[in-house]
Amino acid sequence: MNVTLSLEKTSSSEISIMVDAFRASTSIIMAMDNFDEVIPTFSPEKAIEIAKNRNCVLAGERMGATLDGFDIGNSPVEIKNYSGEKKKLVLTTSNGTRILKNMKSTVLIGAFINAKAVAKAAIEIAEEHSYNHIDVVMAGWKGNFAIEDFLASGEILYWIERELDYKKDINNEDSDSKDKISEYAQSAILANNDYEDVKKAIYKSRACKGLKKLGFEKDIEFSIQKNVSNNVAIYEDGVLKLIE
Repeated sequence: MNVTLSLEKTSSSEISIMVDAFRASTSIIMAMDNFDEVIPTFSPEKAIEIAKNRNCVLAGERMGATLDGFDIGNSPVEIKNYSGEKKKLVLTTSNGTRILKNMKSTVLIGAFINAKAVAKAAIEIAEEHSYNHIDVVMAGWKGNFAIEDFLASGEILYWIERELDYKKDINNEDSDSKDKISEYAQSAILANNDYEDVKKAIYKSRACKGLKKLGFEKDIEFSIQKNVSNNVAIYEDGVLKLIE
């Protein structure tokens, strides 16, 4: 198994885990509790059109702020607390949904809140299809590094490493799981060792400061929780659905 870490564009044609910790990944994961499917779109205009034609809740933001006329923003807390009859959500965001557009692999959605679950699901899919490459893909911000995505990816990679170690033990293999994980990916695991330091670094980040100014501090607090959801969303045929 080859495990790598990438920024914005995946290096795998097999399995990719998209990580946009603030907030698209976290919002999508929480949407799986209330909606049968999430339809990511790449423009507000397209989102409005789909919402009308398919009777969807309309969610989205640009530069962090909720779009005018939309039902809710790209807020995991708002999506978690949503109560209504519509069972489809259309979502457009500045960054995360844009990343999905160009991915050709099997794509799962990961964040701090489902790190353990998405790691386990990725390895199970790899084994089922005899895949040999899992790539964790940081959404970043317009092509630039974002520390919250790096650290959330480190949490996911930690659980991938743990799962590989478990498989090695039950199969009586001699190989070291670290030999299968790229050095860049290993650095994300090491950076994620001290949770208090992780939170301090995130709260000093550009993205965090921007969300605070917009009044989304509750979203920050929610998004940096570890493993509070077992939801794993898979992106197929332009739609995100829960892996059962």
